[in-house]
Amino acid sequence: MKDAVFIGGGGPDYGVKQGLSLGYANRHGLVAGATGTGKTVTLQIMAEGFSAAGVPVFLSDVKGDLSGLSMAGSAGFKLHEAFTSRAQKIGFDDYTYEGFPVTFWDLLGRQGHPVRTTVAEMGPLLLSRLLELTEAQEGILNIAFRLSDEEGLPLLDLKDLQALLVWVGEQRAELSLRYGNISVASVGAIQRRLLVLENQGGAQLFGEPALELSDLMLSDDQGRGRINILAADELMQSPRLYATFLLWLLSELFEELPEVGDPDKPKLVFFFDEAHLLFDDAPKALVDKVEQVARLIRSKGVGVYFITQNPADVPEDILGQLGNRVQHALRAFTARDRKELRMAAETYRENPDFDIEDAIREVGVGEAVTSMLEKKGVPGVAQRTLIRPPSSQLGPIQPGERAALINASPLAGKYEELKDRQSAYEILAKRAADAAKAAEKAEREEEEAEEREREYKQARRYSGSRVPRSSSKTTRSSSRKDESFGEALGRNVMKELSGTTGRRIVRGILGSLFKGR
Repeated sequence: MKDAVFIGGGGPDYGVKQGLSLGYANRHGLVAGATGTGKTVTLQIMAEGFSAAGVPVFLSDVKGDLSGLSMAGSAGFKLHEAFTSRAQKIGFDDYTYEGFPVTFWDLLGRQGHPVRTTVAEMGPLLLSRLLELTEAQEGILNIAFRLSDEEGLPLLDLKDLQALLVWVGEQRAELSLRYGNISVASVGAIQRRLLVLENQGGAQLFGEPALELSDLMLSDDQGRGRINILAADELMQSPRLYATFLLWLLSELFEELPEVGDPDKPKLVFFFDEAHLLFDDAPKALVDKVEQVARLIRSKGVGVYFITQNPADVPEDILGQLGNRVQHALRAFTARDRKELRMAAETYRENPDFDIEDAIREVGVGEAVTSMLEKKGVPGVAQRTLIRPPSSQLGPIQPGERAALINASPLAGKYEELKDRQSAYEILAKRAADAAKAAEKAEREEEEAEEREREYKQARRYSGSRVPRSSSKTTRSSSRKDESFGEALGRNVMKELSGTTGRRIVRGILGSLFKGR
């Protein structure tokens, strides 16, 4: 189909081609359906169609089997005859096997190029969501980010944030007067959350070199858009990390890309698999941010497609902005299931040829109820559609094949080596070292001053007062040597008589004389 991504054949006999117009592909979309109904294959053929039209694609490989996009399908594949028959049935006359240009990414750096961002770029809102912080703890995190800007302390990786939080805790008395109460318990709780994130592998998400968004919008030498595949089979063990990273990526695209209005085709198509993880227990502030991004990012030329099991997983305000829809089968085993099925059917433009609610319940594997935007952005009439077969390999490629593609990538070697430039951790460590040296110097100077004081006092004790006494004693001694024996005896007698003993003797002698009279 010209200027459209071929989705499959519709109508009673599946002979009416159903396509997604490239001009309206940035109006976002939804791929929904129960487990095992064919959502992964639909995602694969849509990625193929966009790539062939020269539109780069970003998607996450949750199950680990989308790496087959890089290799051509084979006639020896067990479903070869079924795929060929389906292609003939829907009028896919030029159906051939081919592989597509793929770039592999991995937050853990094992199955693709490492993909990183900085703590500062993640921001306090998304980081609080990632760490599941309370309102008080989120407030302290916001204070830390403010101080990072004011004090010139770049936040690049987790150790930068950990060091800054330690500093905030030490300065809490002064900072609380400016920003509000900062408790040691809240700072400690954030530190524990960071430790858990680090143990889950989240530390590898933060650092440099950070991802350049332009590297997600490359084409090969044939003009086909590169398909960026994020390895998410291991990442799904930390679902909050997975959802927060994809939301960060969407936010970065929204903030950095220029306005382009309504282009002839998107600059990038973004598939958000397991979309319910984004909205589970999400605070209102986060849902509002997703809604804002979904509403405005289309003007940046980016189409966003949510992939989930049930349309009810997506908030109504966001669901209303998803114009292009592929609805695989929904199961209705409970009253709630039936209600959600009815609500899903009511969002489609009615088709008089069949009942949409019944069709959604009855479509088989590889079938779907589709509705694509038409001229002036009007939703198309719902069609029961047989999804076209994929041209690339169905299922994962071998580890050796993946390694060869990674090494041959135009981005090979750009992100592999981690760089650790001076940031908050190093600056605060230097400050602490300088403060320790200054304290040690001051303590040493104080000890030296005390030692000088002791020496001074000791010197006064032995120098200033004893020398005169010694010379006086010597003088008296020499003068006494010059006295005669009689003079000395007389002087001592007079001394004794002038004392207490002398006065008693005198009183005794005088008393005897008067008594005699």
